[in-house]
Amino acid sequence: MTPLWHWVALPRWSPSTVLGLDGHPRRDESDVPADLPRRMFAGGTVTFHAPIVVGSRITRHTTVRSSDMKQGRSGRFLLRQNKTTAYAESGAPLLTEQQNIVYRPAATVGTSGAQPSAPASPVTPLERTPQGWTFRTDPTLLMRFSAATANAHRIHYDWPYATTIEGHPGLLVHGPLSAIVLAETLRLDRPDHPVQRITHRNLAPLFCGTSAAITTAADSSEVTLTVTAGATRITTMTAQLG
Repeated sequence: MTPLWHWVALPRWSPSTVLGLDGHPRRDESDVPADLPRRMFAGGTVTFHAPIVVGSRITRHTTVRSSDMKQGRSGRFLLRQNKTTAYAESGAPLLTEQQNIVYRPAATVGTSGAQPSAPASPVTPLERTPQGWTFRTDPTLLMRFSAATANAHRIHYDWPYATTIEGHPGLLVHGPLSAIVLAETLRLDRPDHPVQRITHRNLAPLFCGTSAAITTAADSSEVTLTVTAGATRITTMTAQLG
């Protein structure tokens, strides 16, 4: 299995009866204040110990490493770090992952300053160009990725919810989708160099239909990739190669 595709192969499906208004499972996190309802994937680090073989039996164990209240440019937020280890049937670790999850206050609808844009038309998601790679999204791609990863968060597929309740100018592209796209360009450009460790960070939202460029900077054993929309850096990834 290629790097980061464990997000697709090993999802957790929550029954519809336990989902909240936003599509995530209703909160059972005692460390998250009730006035921070918006949950966003902020990045993380994945270390690959051994290949995950399709068809094998995997055990996964997740713990909360830390939960810290912080103050940012847009106000207070809580940063939670979750650690997940996937084990083979023999008990040997296959990968170790730290995910950074941000919890923020509810949006004040109508104060974003951006007018909602119409949903985007179907596109080819990833194209090679003379300058590198171009990444584009449409609602169908986001819906399919949500389904493949058991992600019911409505900001990715419910345009009225995303624009009126959350106050966004459109559907949001999944942070894990941007990370997988970066890992895929790395796999296509460097097929003979196995990835040992990936660190990724989401810096800004990418909205559905926005064309983004992927740039690469590399030395002998490390590659840095960046998704950029206009002048805004969206996602960065550093990969250590074997």
